[in-house]
Amino acid sequence: MQNPAPLSHETAIVTGASRGIGLAIARSLGRLGARVALCATTAESAQRGVDALKADGISAFGLAADVGSAASVRQFVATVHAALGDASILVNNAGVGIFHSAHKIEESDWDRVLATNLKGAWLMSREVAPQMISLRRGHIIHVASLAGKNTFAGGGAYCASKWGLRGLAGCMAEDLRGFGIRVSVVCPGTVHTEFSPHAGKDPSRMLQPADVAHVVEMLVLQAPQSFVSEVDLRPTQKP
Repeated sequence: MQNPAPLSHETAIVTGASRGIGLAIARSLGRLGARVALCATTAESAQRGVDALKADGISAFGLAADVGSAASVRQFVATVHAALGDASILVNNAGVGIFHSAHKIEESDWDRVLATNLKGAWLMSREVAPQMISLRRGHIIHVASLAGKNTFAGGGAYCASKWGLRGLAGCMAEDLRGFGIRVSVVCPGTVHTEFSPHAGKDPSRMLQPADVAHVVEMLVLQAPQSFVSEVDLRPTQKP
């Protein structure tokens, strides 16, 4: 008989988890039995995520952290470790999008996008990796974007961060595979969330947060002898 809670021995950290894709991923992992820690930008948003999962019968742990700050990430991971033990699943989903022509974007906006989307994934992974190494197993999943493969006007900072995230994921996979740690990157197309409204597009044809969560679920339930390094996710019909 299929195990209804195959992740019951796992602790999962999900960043950007108060809503949208991150919350859907946290919900999916929680339903599979994982102990879930939510990372959000504020304590209030983290608690909203915890409350949303609680309404679905999922117990979760939520904290605020600035993923672009090494000190903040270190404190977050230490607190989660004390409460839930070694993390064996990390989903780097936190992201921001600021869209301006590359020659017009302000330095502060450039820094914010790169610090959240790329540096944040590196800092969180760097902090959690030693726990996975001690376990000799684990999953690090970076949520990137098809914008990490395709360019468009006004996307200089965002595309740079997502292209960089794919490069980081590939290198980390080589660094960590010998320890039984699988590093993957998920590249969704347009997802219907509050992150970025898409005027003129039919929401019913767009990807939904649960679609991304389903991919993450498949990745963490892979057989141990292999791993999927990258997944491109597109809607069946163009929105």
